Amino acid sequence: MFKALVNAIKIPDLRRKIVFTLAMLVFFRLISHIPVPMVNSDALRQIMGQNQLFGLLDLVSGGALVNFSIAAMGVYPYITATIVMQLLQPIIPALEELSKQGEQGQQKINKWSYWITIPLAALQGFGQVTLLSRSGAFQEGFQFSLFDPQYMLPSFSILASMIAGTMVLIWVGDLITEQGIGNGLSMIIFGGIVSRLPDMLGGMVTGASTTTTGILGISLFLVIALLTIVGIVLIQEGRRELRVQYSRRVRGTKLYGGGSTTLPLRVNMAGMIPLIFAQSFMVFPGTVASYLKPIEGTDEATWTFIQRIAQWTYNFFNSENYAYWIILFFMVIGFTYFYTIIVFSQTNMADNLRKSGGFIPGYRPGPQTERLLNNIVTRLTLLGSLFLGVVAVLPFFVQKLTAVPNLTLSATSLLILVGVAVDTMKQLESQLLIRRYEGFL
Repeated sequence: MFKALVNAIKIPDLRRKIVFTLAMLVFFRLISHIPVPMVNSDALRQIMGQNQLFGLLDLVSGGALVNFSIAAMGVYPYITATIVMQLLQPIIPALEELSKQGEQGQQKINKWSYWITIPLAALQGFGQVTLLSRSGAFQEGFQFSLFDPQYMLPSFSILASMIAGTMVLIWVGDLITEQGIGNGLSMIIFGGIVSRLPDMLGGMVTGASTTTTGILGISLFLVIALLTIVGIVLIQEGRRELRVQYSRRVRGTKLYGGGSTTLPLRVNMAGMIPLIFAQSFMVFPGTVASYLKPIEGTDEATWTFIQRIAQWTYNFFNSENYAYWIILFFMVIGFTYFYTIIVFSQTNMADNLRKSGGFIPGYRPGPQTERLLNNIVTRLTLLGSLFLGVVAVLPFFVQKLTAVPNLTLSATSLLILVGVAVDTMKQLESQLLIRRYEGFL
């Protein structure tokens, strides 16, 4: 891997791509430090450490929410828009027809995704700023409101700047994809997570005392983190390869086609999407309940019915509750199956094989091949979903096992870091392979 990186730096074209990618990441980090007006930084950091929902949003924003910058929403609205477009393709015939038109159809779908991003960003920004405003993240005397004449103009400027920041990040991501190395949107999230690693490691060392227990806890954490990274690489790169045979065709006096190839089916087709969906669903009830539960110290006899339900919900959807781990585990499995079915059904793999004259030996083209592929994907998804479920609950297990405060191991962060790093190195190696064998083409 490091040899491929050194060889890439020696090639002027690849060196330019690497430098351009690093420059765009630096530009992204500069944007993420431009705060919106009227924010109270000290109060915001305290809120970020206490609220799980804001911690998740800070992850998908690439670490920009902790400063409440103009890039606080990150590229999450665009990711949501692309997921919505994927889910709508099997439902809306016009979108499904566009998806079959190759690059031209995909460009139209991407264009619609950009337009959908704007209202989604406005909706998410409004909810995000409203929650932070009620939590006391703004300066004293300011209240976020788009309808109060006294606060209308600054509130609108805050919301508009956040939408503009999101669109600028999408533009930066597209530039990285076109002129740099790796997937631009993934690289932005990757850069945000990497920028927070020094603070995480510093908090881990500070939280652990110099006693034997603290040192053993950190050592155990590092061992589990290393094993998790190895497991992620194995599962992400794991594939089931099926042999595909192509029939020969005779046209006149010439023979066309024939030969065989392999059809790779990934163990984890859903990537990190199930983890984000499951964590969002698990965090949301507790976040809503935190605003409805009674104030600490009040007499329980004075609680209303809604306050009692809110207090129970807040306690139940707590990451320290073992039931929370179990529900999160099964939700990850469910979302993995759901998203994999959606993605795999859009490929129309069995139909495409039939049209191209390919078949799997021992199985007829058409429905029989489709049933075979569905059965194989179902079994592969079971393995992938179980692994994702274990990775999702692993941070809570590690925290309990090591008993070291400030010790966190975000499953989503690890998946992003490992996945983006592996994909980027694959692109570099493929570029090197093209240039090394250029004379043989």
